Amino acid sequence: MSEGTMHRSAQRDQHHHRGGRGHAGRGVRRFLVGAAALPVMLVAAGCSSGSGSGDDAAKAKESASPTAKQSATASANEVKAAAYGKLPEACTVLSKKTLEDLVPEGAKSGKAINDGEPDVSGDCRWTSLDNKGVKGSQYRWLSVSLLLLDSDAARGAGDERARAQFDKRLSEAQAVEGAKNVKSEPVTGTGDQATAVRYDLKKKEGSFKQQTVVARVENVVITLDYNGAGLAGDKTPDADELLKSAKAAAKQIVAAIGAANDEAEGSGSSASPSKSASKPASESGDRAADKGSGSESGEPSASASNK
Repeated sequence: MSEGTMHRSAQRDQHHHRGGRGHAGRGVRRFLVGAAALPVMLVAAGCSSGSGSGDDAAKAKESASPTAKQSATASANEVKAAAYGKLPEACTVLSKKTLEDLVPEGAKSGKAINDGEPDVSGDCRWTSLDNKGVKGSQYRWLSVSLLLLDSDAARGAGDERARAQFDKRLSEAQAVEGAKNVKSEPVTGTGDQATAVRYDLKKKEGSFKQQTVVARVENVVITLDYNGAGLAGDKTPDADELLKSAKAAAKQIVAAIGAANDEAEGSGSSASPSKSASKPASESGDRAADKGSGSESGEPSASASNK
């Protein structure tokens, strides 16, 4: 074989060898690319699986939501039970001694006004005329009004309803037609809220000194009206003394309401509604609240003022 032929054969062998290495390199590269892609596929599969779990959790939460909402609604409909469920009779809330001080000639004249529903409302009035003949007469008039506001799912807790009635009755007492020198002052130690309103009221029979105490103890509203006048030439009573007596009487009424409920509780009778009050409040109670205290400035009859 010639030297040239041997040289070309060697070149072909060398070229063939290099070509084999090229094919092998491309195969290795394809393997490495495939291996790199495998983790990406696994990560994608894992994310897809996690997303499904999140959807399931969301669906489970949604399915539980109606029950939670129903429970929240039921809780919202429950109102705090009223502290008091019993009212004493309005004509019995003041002691004999107190009545003799307020209405000296009429301590036994107490008369129930309005046919209120038991343990919802009550009113009582007393009249006193101390006739001194030609020297004139001393006139006194007393009214006590009680109103119990029960807890009700539609209208709210009893004490909240009583606060609203307290504000209403106080506003009424401060806006009496014809009243002069109107003054208001807080009354301490009498229930949860108490305010006294005093004013002068001129009538044909004489000049009346009016004292009104509006008080609230828990879910009960008290309105006490007390006035006095000197008739047929007798002197006008001291307004400060009248107010002092009215305040003492209001405090005694608050105590009587508490005692009536303590007695009812001790005897085993229900003095207050269930802790979750849901029944509608008494319609007669609403009528009594709308009507106000039912009291008005008392005045003597024409025959009494002429004596």
